[in-house]
Amino acid sequence: MDLDVSNGNHTDQPVAAPGPAGSPVQSDLDRKINRCFPGVVVRKDLVKAVKGNAIVPTYVLEYLLGQYAASDDEATIQAGIDAVRKILADHYVHRNESQLVKSLIREKGRHRIIDRVSVVLNEKADVYEASFENLGIRGVIIDPGTVKANEKLLVGGVWCICDIEYSHSDDSRVMPWILGSLKAIQMSNFDFEGYLGSRREFTSEEWVDLLIQSIGFNPELFGHRAKLLQLARLIPFVERNYNLIELGPKGTGKSHIFSEFSPHGMLISGGEVTVPKLFVNNSNGKIGLVGYWDVVAFDEFAGKKKRTDRALVDIMKNYMANRSFSRGVQTLGAEASMVFVGNTSHTVPYMLKHSDLFDELPETYHDSAYLDRLHCYIPGWEVDTIRGQMFSTGYGFVVDYIAEVLRSMRNSDFSDKYRPYFTLGTDISTRDRDAIHKTFSGLMKIVYPTGEATQDEIEELLQFAIEGRKRVKDQVLRIDATFDPVDFSYTDTAGGRHPVTTLEEDEYPAHYSMGQRSTSAPAGDQAAGAPVADRPSAAPEPTAALVGAPAEERLFEGQRDFVENQRGVSFETLLLPYLRGATEIELHDPYIRASHQGRNLVELLALIASAKDPADEVTLKLFTSLEEDSHHQQKQLQMLTQIVQEAAQQGIKVKVAKDPGGHDRWIRADTGWRINLGRGLDIFQKSDGSWFDLGTSRQEFRQVRAFGATYICEPKP
Repeated sequence: MDLDVSNGNHTDQPVAAPGPAGSPVQSDLDRKINRCFPGVVVRKDLVKAVKGNAIVPTYVLEYLLGQYAASDDEATIQAGIDAVRKILADHYVHRNESQLVKSLIREKGRHRIIDRVSVVLNEKADVYEASFENLGIRGVIIDPGTVKANEKLLVGGVWCICDIEYSHSDDSRVMPWILGSLKAIQMSNFDFEGYLGSRREFTSEEWVDLLIQSIGFNPELFGHRAKLLQLARLIPFVERNYNLIELGPKGTGKSHIFSEFSPHGMLISGGEVTVPKLFVNNSNGKIGLVGYWDVVAFDEFAGKKKRTDRALVDIMKNYMANRSFSRGVQTLGAEASMVFVGNTSHTVPYMLKHSDLFDELPETYHDSAYLDRLHCYIPGWEVDTIRGQMFSTGYGFVVDYIAEVLRSMRNSDFSDKYRPYFTLGTDISTRDRDAIHKTFSGLMKIVYPTGEATQDEIEELLQFAIEGRKRVKDQVLRIDATFDPVDFSYTDTAGGRHPVTTLEEDEYPAHYSMGQRSTSAPAGDQAAGAPVADRPSAAPEPTAALVGAPAEERLFEGQRDFVENQRGVSFETLLLPYLRGATEIELHDPYIRASHQGRNLVELLALIASAKDPADEVTLKLFTSLEEDSHHQQKQLQMLTQIVQEAAQQGIKVKVAKDPGGHDRWIRADTGWRINLGRGLDIFQKSDGSWFDLGTSRQEFRQVRAFGATYICEPKP
């Protein structure tokens, strides 16, 4: 039965505002989070509500919110926000108010402050002395027991809640400031077994969404692969001596995790690193950052012209490979993971064509021996630029809580969890294997901390781990031809071999293979040196029919699979070659409802209109379904009506009818071709739709969701 889309006189009605003003409606997931993790979760938008102009890390604010506002009751939350605001107003020290706070301490005799505290050993006096960053005082005597209990005070400093006293003395050598008490702002204990027990209450998808909300993002705006990329940034916190690099465009949040997420991570500028600061000071034997922090991250690491210390690079290479460094004749060990984040100034195909994906690194780090010690390369170009609407208003872990959980799991090893199902290829070297194991183990501990996962879930993480290492090794092969090519693959228990490719390898096969020696493949698999585009996951190359070759040119028939975040895919290459010359087209897609789905349909119609003779007419029968809610159905019908009217002006008659096929999505043309579409036309990821985004104008610049398309040539009647 045809659907009535003839009346275009509907009026837009505003969608009802959810819940009371200022309080987002709780989702089913939010209610489940609060039920399973009472007292250790917080609504993530509250940090902005209390931060004001206090320049403090997120974990400090969430520590306070966890004390006063870890609830789903609005009255309790509001009271907690007010309490935290008052604490910050009364006790947080602003640099420009340091003299006022000093005066307050003097007049009261004792006052509580929130400040970043660091400690040095005064060897001459044999005492420890504390410095308060914002308050601007130093030389305050601190008890050795307090220093021993908080060793990170000695390296980099720690945010603390302190009681400061003032007692003037006529002796000018006596410091008037006295430290009454000090408490580091971080959790002292938690119930790990309770954490594992509550994890079992969540599906894998729900758990990943909880973790994404804990980071501070709205999971609804991220695809599954995009979520994994975000979670990969957490691996250094849960794996000892893990070496991670992420290079990509500006504004994608590369350094946020390492500066805001955990009190166990230290973010430093790449240009501020010295051997004594990072490893050991030979003059006094003082251990550097790697001896005290779980994660040492180097911000702004890229930059070809940056001056670097060759000696530092050499020591770093040894540490990254062997977890040790030398102090004179003595060899010391540490467990800190190393993270390197930096910006790229060129596109991926440009780097692949002219150099490699490490092109932006300083010259001394653009060294094959150093790069080969990296366990994983996160493709930062796949991560969206952070926008305001991407932040979560849902519930997530208080970051200090999840930071302690991750830290406690550094003692565990999940690297063998894949072995009952899969075996890594024999061509993979020990160093490559270790890198894959560490990435896989880290992701398992983050996503499946109980160690329980299905074969498919384990395979997904194993593929991701192999891809992260392959991205490193393939670029090393470009830089140093003495390295042997590696066949990155794994085998299942049935003997089936599964080669792994990187996404940019599938997108830009010609550029990716430049300067590389091919790896050999067993009989029956892809031949050595064959184009990556011939693999099932690659995007279809523009066909002869599309570029004006003879019509009898044979089009591809079979299955094409596309991976999440892939670019270079459009209706022009995906569908048009099979629709060219058609006079009748049948489209079954039950979900032409939301505005972006309507936009997909319009773009297909515009493509068909541009490819036909202006004097010809094409009939497109659209079989879809209507929204159940009357208000949304009215908007949907209004949208479809407008599409029908606009298409008619371009010689395309669109007829809309109810889809009898449930959820099946496919398109058929009277050219004899049928294409089964796993996601219908809705293959592209959501974006803000800004006209300044090139993806708004060209589909091939957009990232796709994971989907498949099957091309079937049906015999004509």
